[in-house]
Amino acid sequence: MDDLELLLPGEADVLVQGLRSFPLREMGSEGWNQQHENLEKLNMQAILDATVSQGEPIQELLVTYGKIPTLVEELIAVEMWKQKVFPVLCRLEDFKPQNTFPIYMVVHHEASIINLLETVYFHKEVCESAEDTLLDLVDYCHRKLTLLVAQSGRGGSLEEEGSQGSTPMQELQKQAELMEFEIALKALSVLRYITDCVDRWAALLGLGPIGRMGLQPASGHLPPDTPTPSLSLSTLNRMLSTHNLPCLLVVLLEHSPWRRCEGGKLQQFEVGHWQTVAPSEQQKLSKLDGQVWIALYNLLLSPEARARYCLTNFAKGQLLKLRAFLTDTLLDQLPNLADLQGFLAHLALTETQPPKKDLILEQIPEIWERLERENRGKWHAIAKHQLRHVFSPSREDLLLQARRWAKTYRLDVLEALAPEKPHCAYCGAEASKRCSKCRNEWYCCRAPVSLPARAE
Repeated sequence: MDDLELLLPGEADVLVQGLRSFPLREMGSEGWNQQHENLEKLNMQAILDATVSQGEPIQELLVTYGKIPTLVEELIAVEMWKQKVFPVLCRLEDFKPQNTFPIYMVVHHEASIINLLETVYFHKEVCESAEDTLLDLVDYCHRKLTLLVAQSGRGGSLEEEGSQGSTPMQELQKQAELMEFEIALKALSVLRYITDCVDRWAALLGLGPIGRMGLQPASGHLPPDTPTPSLSLSTLNRMLSTHNLPCLLVVLLEHSPWRRCEGGKLQQFEVGHWQTVAPSEQQKLSKLDGQVWIALYNLLLSPEARARYCLTNFAKGQLLKLRAFLTDTLLDQLPNLADLQGFLAHLALTETQPPKKDLILEQIPEIWERLERENRGKWHAIAKHQLRHVFSPSREDLLLQARRWAKTYRLDVLEALAPEKPHCAYCGAEASKRCSKCRNEWYCCRAPVSLPARAE
């Protein structure tokens, strides 16, 4: 995989420079589709670069050309399209598409962007290059986490709902709902990386480009040259006062929507699907739990954050719930949480005294409000326009688009991105060879074997 490259030298440079924001009316158009394809290529290349730990040129290019604000605006624009235009489109009586693939690309666009941001936001300079749009991104993450908490409170699983007799549009709506869950989990990781700019505690844990994909605790103390907090006061106030993110994160830990019990077995959502957790692994800290704990540490123990967080009686009651989760097993895996345990012990014995509120000029996020103001009252007109000119392609257009996507999603790249290696269909061992005839089965040696018959 070390030699695998999806983009040629210089090609990524051109693709990043060409990134731009599209009006809601143009989503799904030819130019928009080309940019979505380019984003998918950048996304896959960024994951490959992070996996092999040999520099991350995509992240550097996005910072150099100032394209992080563009990605944030595109992220919020497609979020608004899904909330305001997509439901109208689904209700149109004259909209009965033979193929929903063009619409699926727009629905999937949000997942592509948040996945790219999750990959590159580990680096502090990316957070800084977001500039004023960081406020918009914080609001976006808060909306997604609030939705995640609401869905976990309802209970049940969308995957369990039957699909027989559903129309293509109904199936697409179900896919969009399932996608929202994964998007929210990505937003959680992005939010944790933003909190790292409050206090660079991630350096204490030794999380490098590979470490961010799975928590690797390390002992030690912050070096004397630890960078000072780089978030603006407006961003910090947005997270602590406006959204009260510490309390929201406590609720997330209580519900743990990425964990469920199916058939008496514990399952966790990892790498895109639910996986059964072996009894011996059930006490192991998952990546998502770790992201929440790191975010809480950053928001509660940073001197800058503690000076501005209003510890009301409600906030105190919520935060003290964390003591039940701080077990010896957890502290063995993340020893630095002992500082958080000490903070909570002190909090339990003190009266809440909200810090003095200073008079400051505060910035507010503007992307969502601007897009809503520009398109208010036009949702039905946008849906009708896209019905006629975007989401009713000819057969030739669909075939052309399918060929382009086949070139983008190369088989060798997809295999490199796969989180799990294939297993031999005969013995179950890790396999390195693929059947040259069916291209589906894998095997671990060239000795002739009698593979079990596949059910038709």
